[in-house]
Amino acid sequence: MRFSMLISLLRPIGPVIIGISLGFTLSLLSVSWVEESCDVNAVGDEGIALNQDGSLKGARRPNSISTGNDGEEEEKEDFPPRIIPYKPVKQTQPKKLFRAKYISTELGIRERLFVGIITSKNTINTLGVAVNRTIGHHLDNVVFFTGTRNRKIPHGMNVVTHGDERLIWNMFQTIKYILEHYITEYDWFYLAQDDTYTQADRIKALVGHLSMDRVLYMGSPEEFIGGEMQGRYCYGGFGYLLSRSLLLKLQPFLENCRNDILSARHDEWLGRCIIDYANTNCVEEFEGQRYYYYEMGKNSDPSKEDNVQFKNALTVHPVSDPEQMYRLHKHFTEIELRKTYEEIEKLQAEIRNVSVVAFEGNRSALWPVGINPPFEPKTRFEVLRWDYFTEDQVYSCIDGSPKCELRGVDKLDVADVIETAMGELNKKYKPVLYLKKQQLINGYRRFDPTRGMEYTLDLQLEVVNQKGHSRSITKRVHLVRPLSRIEIIPMPYVTEATRVHIILPVTLQDRDYVHQFLEVYATNAFETSENAILTFLFIYDPIEAQQVNQNDIFSSIKAQISTYEHRYPAVKIPWISVKSESPSQIKFMDIISKKHPVDTLFFIATVKTSISSEFLNRCRMNSINNWQVFFPIHFQYYNPDIAYHNQPLPSALDLVKEAGLFDRSSFTEACFYNSDYMATRTRMSSDVLENEEILENLDIYDMFVKYSGLHVFRAVEPALHQKYSYQTCNPRLSEEIYQRCVQSTLDSLGSRSQLAMLLFEQEQGNST
Repeated sequence: MRFSMLISLLRPIGPVIIGISLGFTLSLLSVSWVEESCDVNAVGDEGIALNQDGSLKGARRPNSISTGNDGEEEEKEDFPPRIIPYKPVKQTQPKKLFRAKYISTELGIRERLFVGIITSKNTINTLGVAVNRTIGHHLDNVVFFTGTRNRKIPHGMNVVTHGDERLIWNMFQTIKYILEHYITEYDWFYLAQDDTYTQADRIKALVGHLSMDRVLYMGSPEEFIGGEMQGRYCYGGFGYLLSRSLLLKLQPFLENCRNDILSARHDEWLGRCIIDYANTNCVEEFEGQRYYYYEMGKNSDPSKEDNVQFKNALTVHPVSDPEQMYRLHKHFTEIELRKTYEEIEKLQAEIRNVSVVAFEGNRSALWPVGINPPFEPKTRFEVLRWDYFTEDQVYSCIDGSPKCELRGVDKLDVADVIETAMGELNKKYKPVLYLKKQQLINGYRRFDPTRGMEYTLDLQLEVVNQKGHSRSITKRVHLVRPLSRIEIIPMPYVTEATRVHIILPVTLQDRDYVHQFLEVYATNAFETSENAILTFLFIYDPIEAQQVNQNDIFSSIKAQISTYEHRYPAVKIPWISVKSESPSQIKFMDIISKKHPVDTLFFIATVKTSISSEFLNRCRMNSINNWQVFFPIHFQYYNPDIAYHNQPLPSALDLVKEAGLFDRSSFTEACFYNSDYMATRTRMSSDVLENEEILENLDIYDMFVKYSGLHVFRAVEPALHQKYSYQTCNPRLSEEIYQRCVQSTLDSLGSRSQLAMLLFEQEQGNST
């Protein structure tokens, strides 16, 4: 019984035991036993057997320790050593890696559409100009191709002349020119005649929906004259689209087309060339996109055309004169504008419908739809102020008066807002009701920096229904004049590596401030090796100039200059001496400008100015040659006796309202290029011949504003500081410059609260 139980237990594992035993048996039979040599003294750590003399016997086998016999040595072939001389590797100059200027170039990204207009010598100044004015600002690149041209080329047009009036030759040269200059830059090429009106936005939308790798010839299909030629070509009057792939396929055979194909029309010649060598016919529809066109009748009025095909047309032909071209453009622009407004209304309605199911309900939809939400103040000091007004009065005046007359642009603004409100109300309630304004009861407005100008109007209205009954009601409306027409202006490329030439005018009254100026400038510029050159301009009056050999009023300053040049050997501080009864910025700059190259960047400074590297970098970035001049507004510190009356002076002054203000009445500092100054000065020369006093009546700021076409950039500059000092205004200057100087002097005394406190203390002292 026990034996049967044991057998039942061993039966499942019996095959395993038999398999293991058989494996051990076979492994023992496969081992090759090798007799070891008895005279081996040592075995290397890595399995290398060594003889008594230490010679190398051989590598260890997998199943043995040694393969040698007793005392026997294997004969080894003698290999004499070979000396290889050392040759240093020559350092080759690594090839300079060429990187494209633009990412799009490196990635092979091309523009979408190129437009070529076939014109002629007789029509380029009429129809050609009209085409350029109607599509030039909608498309990136429009090139006009002509056989010959007049001496005077219309302004703002890119014209390519082939030198021959033959139509076939011009078309051949046009395709060749496109292949040589634009084939790598664009995906689609649109060609049209100058008597064809093109709806530019629709052409762009069409190519935006087509695959760029298609071999496509698209336009108005026409059969060849006579019907002998199989296929269809695109009629040139309605224009046609050529894909980049098609032109590349045609490129090797273009010369064959010129020599072999005879035709009277240039569009037929191109069509036969494309059919013969690219095996492609003109199509009107492709990938669900249709090329719409319309044939214009003689003396047709676009506003009276009610054809669906006309409304959807991409091109219209023929256009007889420029006036008709402009009428067509006006008509199609109005159509596109109406479509845009309809899309805006649909989007606004969709936003309102979706906002109903939002978490906050209708509150989640901003009003007006698409305009930024109102500004939310974080503290009570940030709450925006509402100004009250009526149709004649405004109750917040610039001079602080409680009430003043509504005039000028403010009055026009209020009238426009009321008119707009009435128009929107009548649009909403017509034809059931007609509303007429009786009077403005209350008006409120505020400027929201995130939205624009907001208005709240309480209007008393006369309401008339369809039966003629009327009554007077009061209606409150809200309006927003948004901050629209915002655009990004591309600026030319500038760097911070430009050297700045600092011009420092010094008069007799400025001598005491030069020492402090040089100390600050040496720390910020000399010790940091700033890329700037400081030039002193010593201004003598006639009497001081006569005594310069006996008593030079600027001798102490010149000695200081020598000291700094000795302290900083790499620094040279040039100086220029001039004589003048009435110091004028323009007269001095005329002298300095002639002594410097045209690409010099000037900074006109004052002895009271603290110049830092941070400001010099902004001077470089904000002054753009042939584009912009920079007039910084420095931070002017108040009179310390007033600002810190009966208080200890702080060790370091900071940009806080108690310490000073940005002096908007000062125009003494300026950054500009010498070439811009010379060009502006040249435009001013004719007025100077008539009135020489204009040189003394204007400063450099007024000169750039009145006589240059440059951007005059004026902005607060936190890195440009001036310490307080009493400023003497020269009465010989013009009245405007003198008044600005007086205003700057008064503003730099102290804030209104500080001056009021000082007057209060004086009155209290007098009363006691």
